[in-house]
Amino acid sequence: MSKEKVSRLIVNNKKAYHDYFIVEKYEAGIILHGTEVKSIRMGRCSIKESFIRIERNEVYIYGMHISIYEKGNIFNKDPLRVKKLLFHKNEIRKLKEKIAEKGYTLVSLKVYFKKSLIKIEIGLAKGKKLYDKRKDIAKKDQRREVERNFKVKNLS
Repeated sequence: MSKEKVSRLIVNNKKAYHDYFIVEKYEAGIILHGTEVKSIRMGRCSIKESFIRIERNEVYIYGMHISIYEKGNIFNKDPLRVKKLLFHKNEIRKLKEKIAEKGYTLVSLKVYFKKSLIKIEIGLAKGKKLYDKRKDIAKKDQRREVERNFKVKNLS
């Protein structure tokens, strides 16, 4: 089975790639309630303002917004409630050690379906300086200009 058929992207955090160098990526499960799952299936989720912390050897995501499910009535949960991420103990220990180094943090990169499960990809990241961001923007502009010139030459 190809990867495209197995996983389906729900939401992507482009801002994280702009603001951070992603050193490593990890996949985690996420504990959700029924109405939250239904809302995510409809694509009503945001991780732009979210951040991840390790507390008491457990990993939590803060600020992940899952919109209220319209038909959920009393079963709806707070859209910004703290959600627990599922990791193995060894992974949590390694993450804790790496975060202890100066400049490293955990950021949420994307939320997606893997078969029937909702997964979140988080990244161990190091913050970019302003000049790093400018370099990235300049590279993108150059690449876009080259593609535009190539397309014009091929059409003529």
